[in-house]
Amino acid sequence: MQKIDNVRTILYTRSMTTTIQVRMNPKLKKEVQKILETIGLDMSGAINIYFRHISLVQGIPFPLRTANGFTLEQERELLREEAWAIKHGKRYSSAKEMHEDILKE
Repeated sequence: MQKIDNVRTILYTRSMTTTIQVRMNPKLKKEVQKILETIGLDMSGAINIYFRHISLVQGIPFPLRTANGFTLEQERELLREEAWAIKHGKRYSSAKEMHEDILKE
């Protein structure tokens, strides 16, 4: 059974003829290499899996998040709500006035 895996690996790697270069933070690269090592993958294998999944789902295979931890759509919605609140929201002359208004609701 092990020989079959080796044959598949050899056939698989022979079909790989394109090289890509990626610039990344060296610390991040080392961190990722350690993680991949624990699951039996090298960087090339992980990138190939990632690219195949992008092709399969026709997009990034996970939700992209902003620095605040929101998806792009959630962030846009928060910014729309903030803009509406600035334009149409209540105004207070002091924090005390705001707290009194909140407490009476």
